[in-house]
Amino acid sequence: MIKASTHIRFDWAIKRLLRQKANFVILEGFLSELLRRDVSIIEILEREGNKESEEDKFNRVDILAKIDQGELVIIEVQNEREHDYFHRMNYAQGKLVSQYFGEGSKYKEVKRIISVNIVYFELGQGTDYVYEGHTEFKGIHTHDILELSHLQKKAFPELEYVHEIFARYYIIKVNHFNDVAKDSLDEWIYFLKNSEIKDEFTARGIAEAKKVLRKDEMSETERIQYERFVKEQRIRESEIESAILEVEEKLMRVIEDERAEKEKAFADKENALKKEAEALSLVEKMVKRLAAKGFSVAEIAGDTGLSEDEVKNMLAR
Repeated sequence: MIKASTHIRFDWAIKRLLRQKANFVILEGFLSELLRRDVSIIEILEREGNKESEEDKFNRVDILAKIDQGELVIIEVQNEREHDYFHRMNYAQGKLVSQYFGEGSKYKEVKRIISVNIVYFELGQGTDYVYEGHTEFKGIHTHDILELSHLQKKAFPELEYVHEIFARYYIIKVNHFNDVAKDSLDEWIYFLKNSEIKDEFTARGIAEAKKVLRKDEMSETERIQYERFVKEQRIRESEIESAILEVEEKLMRVIEDERAEKEKAFADKENALKKEAEALSLVEKMVKRLAAKGFSVAEIAGDTGLSEDEVKNMLAR
């Protein structure tokens, strides 16, 4: 029997609770474990993507935070599969750069984007459940990694590597997680997948999440809205699964029809070859009977329509 979760889903929490300053500690804990450094959220920013459309109301949610080192962190939760999701990640960070780069600003003031993507579908192909990506410049001849000059290091003491200037991407493929929490980040991913926080979990921010994100802490209005959200999500997931099964079934029928056609064509060819062999055997027997009666090769060829070489070959077998 599957135990019902006692905590609300992370995507719902982003919509309703984690945007509140009092609950920043929860997101700070999650980001600290993911980025492997202490993170403080300065503020939650509004952006065009925060506006929900009817199409993505239950499909995706996002939150944009400005953190202590001036970086902008966008956290997106995507429930439904999108084959062009990588492209959307690229578009989102590019749009944020231009949105928060004021006219007349210096290029050194461009905000670095950290894109955190929590996906509940098969994205790309790989065996891990957490992926990190960043920009490096590698020599095409010497294969060395381009580094900051001494002058640049003095001008930007907060930077150690070139890639720290460019967007950094994280992809958490929740459904690939095997439910075995080996470290503090895994404890968060366990929650992302199961909406459950075990008593023994000690990751940063997890204790606050365990307290704040409980279902029994919700008001009656919040509970009704949450149950509707979960119901709608399950319906959409069921519709997607049904659509996938329907496509797979049609594909299997096409494959079966093609296989049946190939088998029929093969059988027809086999029958034709068999009949041809039988006919050839009859002709060969007739040729040998005529030869036994004393007919010459030329005479047999003239009577049967075969060439003299064909007659000779039959008589030689």
